[in-house]
Amino acid sequence: MFAIALSCSLYMSDTAPDNPAIRSHRTVWVLFALAMGTFVLGTTEFASMSLLPYMAADFKVSQPEAGRAISAYALGVVVGSPVITVLSARMPRRALLLGLLLLIGIGNSLSAIAPSLGWMLIFRFLSGVPHGAYFGGAMLMAASLVPKQQRARAMSKVILGLTIATIVGVPFATGIGQTLGWRWGLGIVAILAWVTIVLVKLYAPDPPAKRDASPMSELNALRNRQVWLTLATGAIGFGGIFCTYTYLASTLIDVTHAAAPLIPVMLAVFGVGTTVGNLACGWAADQSPMRSAGCSLLFSAIVLACYPVAAQQFWLLVPLVFLIGCGVGLSAILQTRLMDIADDAQSLAGAMLQSSFNIANAIGPWVGGMVIADGFTVADTGYAASALTLGGLVMWAWSLFDARRAGRQVAA
Repeated sequence: MFAIALSCSLYMSDTAPDNPAIRSHRTVWVLFALAMGTFVLGTTEFASMSLLPYMAADFKVSQPEAGRAISAYALGVVVGSPVITVLSARMPRRALLLGLLLLIGIGNSLSAIAPSLGWMLIFRFLSGVPHGAYFGGAMLMAASLVPKQQRARAMSKVILGLTIATIVGVPFATGIGQTLGWRWGLGIVAILAWVTIVLVKLYAPDPPAKRDASPMSELNALRNRQVWLTLATGAIGFGGIFCTYTYLASTLIDVTHAAAPLIPVMLAVFGVGTTVGNLACGWAADQSPMRSAGCSLLFSAIVLACYPVAAQQFWLLVPLVFLIGCGVGLSAILQTRLMDIADDAQSLAGAMLQSSFNIANAIGPWVGGMVIADGFTVADTGYAASALTLGGLVMWAWSLFDARRAGRQVAA
């Protein structure tokens, strides 16, 4: 099912006459293999949230206690992304991706057979460790396949795996988990990880590692203020989307008064929005990353501010959730921006971008939870989400001002 959806998306987006490099038959297969990896990561991250009640019942703990498994995964992403990238600076890129996929497969396989919650926390942490490093490596490999002016579109096709996971992978894994047990839901993810290893082995190019690559050259990214400002833009700006997405189901039940079967439909609408926004932002980033980032953040802030009003009517909420999903395309834009400013530390910068998104995944629900705890409705999280996105816009403006000032100093 995923293969059909992703193949159609790649075909439809690669038939433009001005895009011959990405239309290459072998390039499409490489992008497909890399996108399979992001599909696996998107499915395991989001499906674990929907399977949480079944995990809690199986381990005989409360849902908040079982929720620590989700936090353990996020912690693995934040810790593993920079550590693996720095330590593997001299590894050939394909060998690194294969090793990361192996770790993903092992982590999810062990998660599916975890005998207790304690072991589950360890295995989910292990599953999250390769997440950011894989994204960073896959983005760089995709960008290396095409001319510079087409790299954002190539990277957006790899991110397609993540967006399609929200449409196909998560509902499928959740359905399997509800029918056969949550362990089978994670087991499917593990099987897909092993399949992805075969695809990357067959189709991904195997260039030698850079001779001048070193852990210290990767760590140089940490000295670049523009890198930190870009990461802060993602960590704060993306928090707005997670602020509403986390409480979307509760909004549908408590505010919109929609029937329970409509919740997966709305989640799929969000997923379609992420796919469309990802492709559109990939094209826009090839034109001007900074301008595209500012427009994307402003667009999301306006849409999120409309959320509390639209939540009153289901027919208003459907198009709005689609538009909120479109805001996820910011990831392709920020990835392109980091490639422009990170110099020889692009792998670390790309991996740290995934860490910043997981920080956003922590900030958004936390801010939304405070809004609800203060007596507001779950729909009012839209106002807080808009404020978070405007915070990301402030970081973007700071980055733009800092870059222009540095440019004037160099010219002088």
